[in-house]
Amino acid sequence: MNFDLVIFDCDGVLVDSERITAGVFCDMLGELGITLTTDAMFETFVGQAMDRCLDIIQDKLGRPAPEDFVPELRRRAGQALLEGVTPVDGVISVLDQLTVPCCVASAGEYAKMQLTLGKTGLWPRFEGRIFSADDVEHSKPAPDVYLLAARTMGVDPARCAVIEDSAAGVMAGVAAGMTVFAYTADVPANRLRAAGAHHLFERMADLPALLGLESVTVA
Repeated sequence: MNFDLVIFDCDGVLVDSERITAGVFCDMLGELGITLTTDAMFETFVGQAMDRCLDIIQDKLGRPAPEDFVPELRRRAGQALLEGVTPVDGVISVLDQLTVPCCVASAGEYAKMQLTLGKTGLWPRFEGRIFSADDVEHSKPAPDVYLLAARTMGVDPARCAVIEDSAAGVMAGVAAGMTVFAYTADVPANRLRAAGAHHLFERMADLPALLGLESVTVA
């Protein structure tokens, strides 16, 4: 393996949460008068920190979102995630095969990761090695959270592999000087390639071979 640390994004990479939360977000945007297709939702909002999402909403509406928008979004999304979030198909097998340390670096908040990683049983695999937009001044696409993860784990960024699924996340990993592997399950491959991804993969089962590990056996 050519890396000393593998850094996973959380939503859409470890936990199959993106379409659940995007659906709730779309519904609430519609209530404000903003109508988006699923593709537009993923292109515009997925992978962005909440502060950035609120800026985008204000630009589209011409006014700020209501004060209760974020608490209500968290409430509705939390309930939907509790009812339906699962690990991304194949990711547990990938984690089982890793021969180097790994950690999580997400644009999401700790509370959300505690919910999703806890519900899926993945929290114990990463406890103490979880980094969030809460920890840094600038969220993705800035490289801050990835650089914090590498620094805390004591690894040169050039020796880090980043596993991402959003354009903003890919840009963050590239800006950090890391090698980015983009998972194309939810976001079109051309968008992730345009963001600078070094490698693209369609199935989580394909990742071990890209990392130089033995391929996952899929029934």
